[in-house]
Amino acid sequence: MRDLPPLNGLRVFEAAARHLSFTKAAAELHVTPAAVSQQVKLLEAYFDLALFGRVTRGLVLTDAGQRLLPDTSVGLNKLAAAVRSTRLLTETNNLTVSVSLAFAAHWLVPRLESFRQAHPMFDIRVDANDRLVNFDRDSVDVAIRYGAGEYAGVHSEPLFANYLFPVCSPELISGASPIRSPHDLKHHRLLHLEWKTFSHGAPVWDDWLRAAGVQGVSAERGPRFTSDTLGVQAALEGQGVLLTSTALVSNELAKGNLVRPFGSMQEAVSFTYYLVYPLARADEPHIQAFSGWIRKQFAEDV
Repeated sequence: MRDLPPLNGLRVFEAAARHLSFTKAAAELHVTPAAVSQQVKLLEAYFDLALFGRVTRGLVLTDAGQRLLPDTSVGLNKLAAAVRSTRLLTETNNLTVSVSLAFAAHWLVPRLESFRQAHPMFDIRVDANDRLVNFDRDSVDVAIRYGAGEYAGVHSEPLFANYLFPVCSPELISGASPIRSPHDLKHHRLLHLEWKTFSHGAPVWDDWLRAAGVQGVSAERGPRFTSDTLGVQAALEGQGVLLTSTALVSNELAKGNLVRPFGSMQEAVSFTYYLVYPLARADEPHIQAFSGWIRKQFAEDV
């Protein structure tokens, strides 16, 4: 008989030890910080040892915590892999795709019928959130992530070359103050996205206006949106001109709901959308089906 502590306590401890934060562990596990604290206390009582120490800026692992963490992480990863492989025996027709909410709303969902028609045997589940998934722990098959593609231990491939450019409602092009050149932006509200992906050097209106040689237009004015989806919606409503990226608006551009007032004027950015999945699972039929389909979609549409 194995001498094991409560497994839920180990799971909570491992998350708290990785983050060195009860609050972040609680967010990952979808529980309260108080619940994390309680589980840690129960585990410490089991060992009769302190696993964490408190310092000014948060938590540190004690010697006991440092000894417990590595093998606990390995064990939980193996347990999650065993559960996932067992589920595959009965769930090979299910496909879970993790994407950001903005990408899901503006690119993936409008094209899902195409995937269903191409692969009717697979039922797709869209997990819309902005967190980086852990394929060893989360029930996710494929992820689409916006970034630099530096994702360790997984297959990661760029889906297209990404560009930034202004977009607006067609009504602004021929309205009371028509937009014919970048200098006409002085008569219109600028809409700003607060890019969560960039730690520094985020693409902003000031950079674009400078590259376009535009003077006399304040790059600071106008509303800001922490949600890409809300920024695009404001542009659709004719509330101003939005500086955005290719995939977020390709569908609205194709339908004519948004237009590019300055044609081909655009700025290349190093960040783009990446197709990500575990190397060890590359041959699974549902992953191959989705990967092939999305590559074809980007080749045709973006």
